[in-house]
Amino acid sequence: MQANFNRVEGAPRMKIDEPVVKKLLSENEAFQRLWARHLRYEQQIADLDRIHHLTPEQEFERRTLQKLKLAGKDEMAEIVRQAGAP
Repeated sequence: MQANFNRVEGAPRMKIDEPVVKKLLSENEAFQRLWARHLRYEQQIADLDRIHHLTPEQEFERRTLQKLKLAGKDEMAEIVRQAGAP
């Protein structure tokens, strides 16, 4: 079953296999760390998005956070893929 976690507040926005993710969140420390980091990056980006005029430093920080968030999302997707493989 594919689930879109856009509907779950505070969850990373990606299509993933919900039962596998729930299992990984309860059993896999690396996945738990990636998940928490992803949520933290999302919150930091949202905080910056509330600022109407970002300084160049803030713009750089936002772009960096977006790249870090995407890299973590890719890592989580790979873990989910491996965990869901028969």
